[in-house]
Amino acid sequence: MYNDNEMYDVRDFDDDVKERRALIEEAKALDPDAEWNALSRQISNLQRRWRRIYYWESVYEDTLTEEFEGYIDAIYGKRREGWKVNQTAKEELIEQARKLSNSTEWNATTKAMADLMEQWKAVGSAGKEMDDKLWESFSKARQIFFDRKHEYWANAQARFDNALKAKEELVAQAAALADSVEWQKTNEKMKTMMEQWKAAGSAGREHEDRLWDAFNESRQAFFTRRNAYYEELHAKQDANLEKKKALVEKAREIEAAKEYTKDNTEAMKQLGVDWKEAGSCRKEKEDEIWNEFRSIMDEYFNGLKQFNEMRHQQWIGRMNDAKNRKMELVANQKRQLARLEKDKVGALGQAELDEIDARIKDKEEFIKELEDQIADIEKSLEK
Repeated sequence: MYNDNEMYDVRDFDDDVKERRALIEEAKALDPDAEWNALSRQISNLQRRWRRIYYWESVYEDTLTEEFEGYIDAIYGKRREGWKVNQTAKEELIEQARKLSNSTEWNATTKAMADLMEQWKAVGSAGKEMDDKLWESFSKARQIFFDRKHEYWANAQARFDNALKAKEELVAQAAALADSVEWQKTNEKMKTMMEQWKAAGSAGREHEDRLWDAFNESRQAFFTRRNAYYEELHAKQDANLEKKKALVEKAREIEAAKEYTKDNTEAMKQLGVDWKEAGSCRKEKEDEIWNEFRSIMDEYFNGLKQFNEMRHQQWIGRMNDAKNRKMELVANQKRQLARLEKDKVGALGQAELDEIDARIKDKEEFIKELEDQIADIEKSLEK
């Protein structure tokens, strides 16, 4: 049997085996990491030389063939592994390109796309068929971005014109507000205008710096004045806070004494007046110190109320005691009147009768005076 239908001279079996083993060593020595085109030519040359050796139809030759083809297959296997690695790397580059395809960071993304292209070139092949498929996906993702970029710059002038108009209006608005003293209201307007400025986009390099300088100058003029105002206001409020702390301590001292005199009550009332005149000490501090002051004032005036109620009850007791004493005195005077009336019956003469009548008249007047006093007491108790 002859290889490739060629006629061979009669040869020695051992020489053919020796040649096959030499080819096996060459296949074994092949560098699988070498440049593929050169490596492919080496493999083709070895295979061609292998086929030209006379085949003696021996089992040993079959064994040598398996060994030879094993080394060749190992190279192709590693080649396929390399293709798989390259395929994975290229798929990752495709995914990155897809993520960038909708970006509006034109300059940065253009550079990023160029970097991806350099990485793509460095990756190497994933096999002819797969390379074509992967390249189509990679190229499509890149083209989406570059088409959008082209469209963006094609319409850039119209956007620049619109941005120029919008920013010129904002510059005028900011200038009109630069001297405003409506601090909170104008501050909110300035924030809104800044958002509008950002949303307007670029007006082009030839206008952008000039517009921004004018816009920002007006903003800074307002904010500088506003900051100076609030610094002064906060200094006043801090001073007011110290005043109110002093009022709290005075109130605490008076309340702690538990002496509900007229002078102390007037002093506490005056502290309330002084509190109003002290002025604000900032919202976050105002509520806290007011609650402290109000608590002390409430404590004092609640104590004053209890003290007055106690004194009132004592007064009521005294009034009732006085009323009872006067009523007993009236009853006693009436008993004496009754005796005087009896004494008149046994009077010995006109002189004695006149004396008794005078005494009766005195007692009746005294009783009337006592009864008027009792009536006054009762009226006082009814109030």
